[in-house]
Amino acid sequence: MREKFGREVVLEKPKDRSFGHFATPIAFSLAKELKKSPMAIAEELASSFDENEFFSKVESVKGYLNFRLSENFLSEYAAWALEHPTAFGKQENSEKILLEFVSANPTGPLHIGHARGAVYGDTLYRLAKHLGYDITAEYYVNDAGNQIDLLGLSIQLEGRANVLKEEVEYPESYYRGEYLAPLVTGAIEKFGIEILSDESRQKELALWAKDGVMDLVVETLANTNIHFDTFVNESSLYNDWDRVMKKMGESVYEKEGKMWIASESKGDDHDRVVVREDGRPTYLAGDIVYHNQKFERGYDHYINIWGADHHGYIPRVNAAIEFLGYDAKKLEVLLSQMVSLLKDGEPYKMSKRAGNVILMSDIVEEIGSDALRFIFASKKCDTALEFDLAEFKKQDSSNPIFYIQYAHARIQTLLAKSDMSVDAILASSLKGLGENADSLLFDALLLPEVIEDAFTSRQVQKLPDYLKSLAAALHKFYYDVRIIGTEDEAKLLKLLLVVALSIKTGLGLMGIEAKDKMSKEEL
Repeated sequence: MREKFGREVVLEKPKDRSFGHFATPIAFSLAKELKKSPMAIAEELASSFDENEFFSKVESVKGYLNFRLSENFLSEYAAWALEHPTAFGKQENSEKILLEFVSANPTGPLHIGHARGAVYGDTLYRLAKHLGYDITAEYYVNDAGNQIDLLGLSIQLEGRANVLKEEVEYPESYYRGEYLAPLVTGAIEKFGIEILSDESRQKELALWAKDGVMDLVVETLANTNIHFDTFVNESSLYNDWDRVMKKMGESVYEKEGKMWIASESKGDDHDRVVVREDGRPTYLAGDIVYHNQKFERGYDHYINIWGADHHGYIPRVNAAIEFLGYDAKKLEVLLSQMVSLLKDGEPYKMSKRAGNVILMSDIVEEIGSDALRFIFASKKCDTALEFDLAEFKKQDSSNPIFYIQYAHARIQTLLAKSDMSVDAILASSLKGLGENADSLLFDALLLPEVIEDAFTSRQVQKLPDYLKSLAAALHKFYYDVRIIGTEDEAKLLKLLLVVALSIKTGLGLMGIEAKDKMSKEEL
């Protein structure tokens, strides 16, 4: 299209499929330039299209240019997709991207807020990989600062209360939850029971325990089909602080016994402290060194997925990147909003063993990894999300993940009922099946466009929206059209194979495995 018109062309999909598969309003944008009416321009453009292998019809409708793809093109594209299922929707991209997400403190299990950013980040990662980007998924382990010291204290409090049976006076801030019990047991085995009472060894205890907590975090993520390529520990970065501070030059200055970054000059509300009076670096200092390290690794683009409460943190990090001599436009920060859980219409009760949060592992245990992933991928990440667990435990069409899985399983059931061989099905043509079949085939072949749009717009919810729509179209087609035992059985089953490929590929990009059959309980 770009070659034809010499510019980018916006393609839309008409709600009424009778108008064609695609439409473009390009005539309206050309009207002023050509000093003609959009209708006249659209008529001229329509007549300029000769018969070709792609379109069966190009026509002008009220100034819009409408395109109907040819049966031959759709049939050949479908045949190619079935012959190359792993290549369907794939592209080649040379851009190198570093994607950082989750990055929760290694002081306790992941909670439901972490889960949203984790699923969003992993889905974005899968989409990028499918589109051919050289993308790295990275976890920044915040294993320095007061929160780590507090872990050591919390383990001692847990041990003194439940192992030594002491009367413990709890401070205002400490970690709680059942995950501490095995850390206490491990600490006794590693250091001896006396470490529970030795306040001078809290730091030592914390540095040992954080690795155990990270193991728990990684296990929870793995149970949700989320994996990382690299991990970077905050504690490993501070040896580089002096070099990085020199690199920032006069943008770092001393005042009131503290070191400050002049971030206000780059759009921040005010300058920020990076080193306290006692010489301890702030959280921002670690982020400055980390982002310097990131940019020194030479990626083309950097994406951070942060909680929405980090919104005000963006200007100061961008300021530091500019002071380090890099282009802050290469850093893209995506925000993940909070989650509210209901169960049968009532607020979800927090687990006693979790302390004061809802654990990600609890929700996976209750509704399964597939449902959790689908929920968190199905709404824009920067908008608040509320959902009822009961809805995603239902085994009917009101549960979208069930509805989509059932569509895929229904196709496999039809294939199993047929006496036709796979070779005979694949050898058939998809021409001449009629408008309903043509519409379903077009919908199934839209997946590559959806994948690209979902990634480039960073709106991964477009993928589950598409899958729900495709599943609905499949179920309607199943009820409207007889398939087994008809003259067109082979053609129709081939059409359904294309639908199944799109559903399976789309679910895979969400970290969900498509089901070939459903249990009696699910049906």
